[in-house]
Amino acid sequence: MRYNFITIEGNIGAGKTTLAHILSKHYNARLILEEFADNPFLPKFYENPQQFAFPLELFFMAERFKQLKELLQQQDMFQELTVSDYLFTKCLLFAKVNLPEDEYRLYQRLFEIIHQQLVQPELLIYLHAPVDKLQANIRKRNRSYEQHIPDDYLLNIQETYTNYIRQQNPRTLFVDASNADFLGNEKHTQIIYDALEKEYEPGIHYISLP
Repeated sequence: MRYNFITIEGNIGAGKTTLAHILSKHYNARLILEEFADNPFLPKFYENPQQFAFPLELFFMAERFKQLKELLQQQDMFQELTVSDYLFTKCLLFAKVNLPEDEYRLYQRLFEIIHQQLVQPELLIYLHAPVDKLQANIRKRNRSYEQHIPDDYLLNIQETYTNYIRQQNPRTLFVDASNADFLGNEKHTQIIYDALEKEYEPGIHYISLP
């Protein structure tokens, strides 16, 4: 393995956590999973976005920072690779979608203060799937508060992610996950394993799953 810290990102329902589990098991890597279920504002946000967006995003940022800070400071000689199913920058990306301009500017100032304290991933795996695939995955995992997410919201999140990747140019494996089945199709996971054996320059490197 050429990398020590890999992050998997994508829209809601893209399959981030599933792939993170698979990679951590395959490479005997330390696994960092987002603890979204602990956010008490999440169900409230889906019912009333305007009222609960700011506390939702503040809670997520505080929890993500605490988790990454603690885990990435720990040295484990038996697990040289760390795999995470979220990028800390997603705090800012979701805030940009969910918050009005004045609240976003305040949130951005807080984000910039703490973001510089974290180790950044060496490689980003971005799972890109169409909205109908995302909605099918969301229905399948059956979290009650997610069942009425509008298509427009998912499209907005998708556009925000892709704009970030194009503008910031991190070292990214951009995976077309339209047909992704990491649990049921070994060819799909093997394509990811093979891709991780290569060394990449900063920028976007496209991967398709047949």
